[in-house]
Amino acid sequence: MTHYDVFNGDADGICALHQLRLAQPLDSVLVTGVKRDNALLARVPAQAGDEVNAFDIALPGNVDALRAMLAHGVRVRYVDHHEPGTRPEHPALDMLIDTAPEVCTSVLVDRLLDGAHRRWAIVGAFGDNLAATALRLADAGGFGDSARIARWRELGECLNYNAYGLSENDLVYRPAELYRALRPFADPDAFIDGQPHFARLREARRRDLQQALRIAPMLDTPRACLRALPDERWSRRVIGTLANLLVDGDRSRAHAVAVPVTEAAVQAQRARLGKHRYLRAAAQDLDRAGDEDVDAAGGDAFRQEDRSVRQRPDGDIVAEVEDSTHQPAFLARAVDWAADLRDFFAFM
Repeated sequence: MTHYDVFNGDADGICALHQLRLAQPLDSVLVTGVKRDNALLARVPAQAGDEVNAFDIALPGNVDALRAMLAHGVRVRYVDHHEPGTRPEHPALDMLIDTAPEVCTSVLVDRLLDGAHRRWAIVGAFGDNLAATALRLADAGGFGDSARIARWRELGECLNYNAYGLSENDLVYRPAELYRALRPFADPDAFIDGQPHFARLREARRRDLQQALRIAPMLDTPRACLRALPDERWSRRVIGTLANLLVDGDRSRAHAVAVPVTEAAVQAQRARLGKHRYLRAAAQDLDRAGDEDVDAAGGDAFRQEDRSVRQRPDGDIVAEVEDSTHQPAFLARAVDWAADLRDFFAFM
């Protein structure tokens, strides 16, 4: 029998798996990738009698592969916090999905293990930008040293930073390599002090962010701000860190960060909206507008991302849209559209 551990390569996926394997150590085949590399189950060559654990990968992109595994006699444990769509039911499937905005996969594994390795759940929650959740876990676990918690927070943010890129070649460390490096450590402080990975990630993150902040916004209005970064590996690594910094520092405006993938395309845009329940309808209205540019580039991208939009505990929404068909002109319009939407809902 072969065991497969399938996990998102970001902080939440790594820390979720790490907690489980600290509690239930065994040799397994690792299947992972960059943060946006979500459809991972299709890469697992599991056979009848094998076992698969899946962490922090959204179900809609994996449901067909999951059903095929179950039909072939594979046992699957699936833990995630994204919108699942239709959930399969099968005697060989153990599924825990909770989409509450204050929850991430590391928190769910912490529940399963009754807090046995809560230190890493805290790191994972910080990495998933759920600081309030992480602080509540720290308080419940009796971790009151503020300097220690600050280090765990930075570790989580660095683990998450490492997951951004078009491919693993963009990353400082491949996620499987990073997981293997921290696997021996039950204490995040021991990993920080005993391995070079944290220091290297912290310096790379600082350097990438410094370069990004030197670039003036392409669009800078009272309602919206768009930053377009160059087609470089560091740009693709820092896009998430920069977007979080911008939206957390100025919540009165919509923000987007774009990185070109080809001459006329961008990797991602990120906007924060204040009303979760309207995002799906707003995307549909955008698609129905009849504008060919919007219909071709915007509607499909918003529908694709509709399943992974998350409402944050502070009431804000982070919507990340990745689509190589976005033209720069459309991206600028999309940011203004997001700002218009924010202004509209301010009167409701």
